[in-house]
Amino acid sequence: MMIARRADTRARADFATWKMMAKLNGTSALPTEAQNFLASYNALLKEMAEGKATETIIGRIYQNYYAEMGGVGPAPEVRSGPAEPVADNVTAFRRPTGRPKPVLPAGSNARPQLPVALIFACLVVVYVGIRYFWR
Repeated sequence: MMIARRADTRARADFATWKMMAKLNGTSALPTEAQNFLASYNALLKEMAEGKATETIIGRIYQNYYAEMGGVGPAPEVRSGPAEPVADNVTAFRRPTGRPKPVLPAGSNARPQLPVALIFACLVVVYVGIRYFWR
């Protein structure tokens, strides 16, 4: 099944790349196998809708890659279509929670941090003082 998934992923990625290259008039730079698949894709476009033609060609490329990668027998079906992606190793994205502010005990003498503007003002005073005394 691992070979089947790799072959399917590679077939989908390669076909998308080939299709983009064809749109950018770079078909001549593609290997002959890719050019043959694109030619059969264009023939299928005249007979059926784009989505169905795309899935048909990807299926043919997948079968070819499955055999190349050492798959034995007919290639197993990995996906039933673009509406049902395989998502067995995908984790949903969740925004990280904000850092909780430290809670100071009621009787502690901890001072709050200095505001940034006060620190900047002190740096300006130090800089001007150094420039003034070095003259």
